[in-house]
Amino acid sequence: MLSNLDRLRSLRPAVSVGLLAADLLSLGTELVMLERAGIGVAHVDVMDGCFTPVMTVGPPFVKALKTPLLKDVHLMIREPLATLADYVAAGADIITVHQESCTHIHRVLQALGGMTHAVEPARGLVRGVALNPGTPLDVLDPLLPEMDMLLLLAVNPGWGGQTFIPGTFDRMARAKAMIAASGREIVLGVDGGVTKDNIAAIAAAGAELIVTGSAVFDGKAAAANAAYMLEAVGRV
Repeated sequence: MLSNLDRLRSLRPAVSVGLLAADLLSLGTELVMLERAGIGVAHVDVMDGCFTPVMTVGPPFVKALKTPLLKDVHLMIREPLATLADYVAAGADIITVHQESCTHIHRVLQALGGMTHAVEPARGLVRGVALNPGTPLDVLDPLLPEMDMLLLLAVNPGWGGQTFIPGTFDRMARAKAMIAASGREIVLGVDGGVTKDNIAAIAAAGAELIVTGSAVFDGKAAAANAAYMLEAVGRV
């Protein structure tokens, strides 16, 4: 059995599709559509109304997702330490926490590293660290040994309609150099402002997991959009 980290690596460059942009009344159908299109990762944006200006979903939503897709849970919440176990119990495969949201980020990552997957313990959990656009990459130095994935945000979290920040490409290049110097095979992800027009460039710049939502679930042709995104990153 492949671990979740190995599954994620095998999908690179992976397209992780944000489910909050889907038709939530037809979520089961939407998940089947993503699977048939070849998408391997389903992204869940968890916001608490404190770290971000809006509130979204929690562990019951994650638990309700009946899918073979990797459940990619992005915690945009203040002090996530106390709630990590709830998301693990809900079946999360990937859990990403924000460096900016934690008083003791290292402790959060250590706690997550000591937890086991709720469904199949051998699959393990992927530990991710997310950074806002204004956070210096230097904060990663002490965290690299405790993380499996780095998620660079290309927009500020919690506000819709933002465009991709061009400086993200430079941050990606510097992050790749830091990862290489660490000697660890950390997955580099990008989230925010990803569209049909820029996804190919983001993949070409070295993103190994690319999060997109409304570019797939546009209310018109989600299956075709998903196929387009996969082709654009070279997965077809």
